[in-house]
Amino acid sequence: MAQQAEQLNPTQTRRVASFLNTYTLSFIVLALAIGVSGYLSYLKIANANAPCLTGGAFDCGTVLNSAYSELAGIPIAWLGLGTNFVVLGLIVASRRLGGFFQEYGTLMVFGVLLFAFIYSVYLVYLQAFVIQAYCPWCLSHEALVTVLFGLWSRKTWLDLA
Repeated sequence: MAQQAEQLNPTQTRRVASFLNTYTLSFIVLALAIGVSGYLSYLKIANANAPCLTGGAFDCGTVLNSAYSELAGIPIAWLGLGTNFVVLGLIVASRRLGGFFQEYGTLMVFGVLLFAFIYSVYLVYLQAFVIQAYCPWCLSHEALVTVLFGLWSRKTWLDLA
């Protein structure tokens, strides 16, 4: 009897499954990614030091002030924050607007996240082999981009199948 009470009925299962869809998970991950990239952007504007793990290979200051922390004079943190807002806008547009965004929204989100994922891999490479120091804040943002890329790779695959 106790085992039956713990099992979800089909309506409850659908309710949980509908809540844990790509869009809801994406909004949660994007909120975290915007928080991290927003914080890193603030640090760049305020020229402040990031609280960081000490010792070992962790050195936020080295990573955040390296030659690779800017691209054409634009801080990478700002580019990450902008990319997060573009992805958020595309997701909302694909859900709320009809026509072009409804038809191609998934592919546009996937395309932006594919670029962001590849660039994140490049940034991890730089931390590991060129700068030889890691920034946990940066790594957390790169991990969140990877999660988003995985979610939208699956969604794109299912939509095209």
